[in-house]
Amino acid sequence: MSPIIILGSGLAGYNVAKELRKTDKDTPLTVISADSGYFYSKPMLSNALAQKKAPAAIALNTAEQMATQLNATVRKQTRVTAINPAAHTLQIGDETLAYSRLVLALGADQIRLPISGDAANRIITVNDLDDYGRFHELLAGKREKRVAIIGAGLIGSEFANDLVVAGHQVEVIDIANQPLGRLLPVEGGAMVRDKLQAMGVAWHFGTGTQSVDGDGAAIKVTLENGTTLAADIVLSAVGLKPRIALAQAAGLKVNRGIVVNKNLQTSDPDIYALGDCMEIEGLVMPFVMPIMHAARALGATLAGKPTPVSFPAMPVLVKTPACPTIVSPPAPGAAGEWQVEAGAEGIKSLFVDASGKLLGFALNGAATAERAKLLPLLPAVLA
Repeated sequence: MSPIIILGSGLAGYNVAKELRKTDKDTPLTVISADSGYFYSKPMLSNALAQKKAPAAIALNTAEQMATQLNATVRKQTRVTAINPAAHTLQIGDETLAYSRLVLALGADQIRLPISGDAANRIITVNDLDDYGRFHELLAGKREKRVAIIGAGLIGSEFANDLVVAGHQVEVIDIANQPLGRLLPVEGGAMVRDKLQAMGVAWHFGTGTQSVDGDGAAIKVTLENGTTLAADIVLSAVGLKPRIALAQAAGLKVNRGIVVNKNLQTSDPDIYALGDCMEIEGLVMPFVMPIMHAARALGATLAGKPTPVSFPAMPVLVKTPACPTIVSPPAPGAAGEWQVEAGAEGIKSLFVDASGKLLGFALNGAATAERAKLLPLLPAVLA
């Protein structure tokens, strides 16, 4: 019997395997990982520096330990080169591997902006544990490092908080006029900006990064407004792009992500997708809670109990301890407006429609205490 094969050993891939094994202990199962196959929580990568966590401290289990736990084969450092849906096979170079059902948990890549300069190749991203290991090594040493972060969104803001607490000099560049511009109204963004600035973060808003050039051992970052910054490290954190190339080459339907129905089936009924690479009803949701809900549903489906996925409202905790922030953004294109109540210790922002119905919220500082009261009032993301 050909195994169920899961491509990807991140939170999505391993959690599907765990959910399957809750009710099906014996169906042959293979997890294929392009990296070391460690099980860890990816969100920890953007707040591990202040906790002085080395890469080894973030990894919870090795690939071998996961194989034992899951009664599965875990193939690490293995890259699938092609999928043949008609034959139910994968290609790993010259090797052909058969599957009964296939799960694509491929994740997403960091977006790389087209930046000129002779040191553009020194711009780094932190998208997995191996990346974090290289970043951690660059930051090591007796003196503080100067870090320029391109992007003031969720990941950029989290890294800014983490790096400044860890004792480094931080400058953040973004074409928007505030941090977390896609998640927060102006008032909430201003509070995050001011709290992090008070800790030492320098912001450069309303401008992009033009070039990154070598300057001896250092790096010179030239902004589009003519400002130049001196840095030891340049970190890009401008967003994620679902990994769709493998699915697209196999003839599966793709858009921004790999398109699935509510059973998480792709356009081929024996191939499923979830996590950062997935698109469902036009939604791409690169956060932990959608992964967990999808993993539970798909685990049950693979075990023989077809279970459509549903997504309740799923607030996102932004890991900026300098300004605690919880966001449950309204659906893209939702008609409504932000109603903002600003106090000395916090800001409560409610996104409501014309009838006053709550469609989303953003809570900063002391206002985060209202999360539990507001959450039941929100509509489901996907019923």
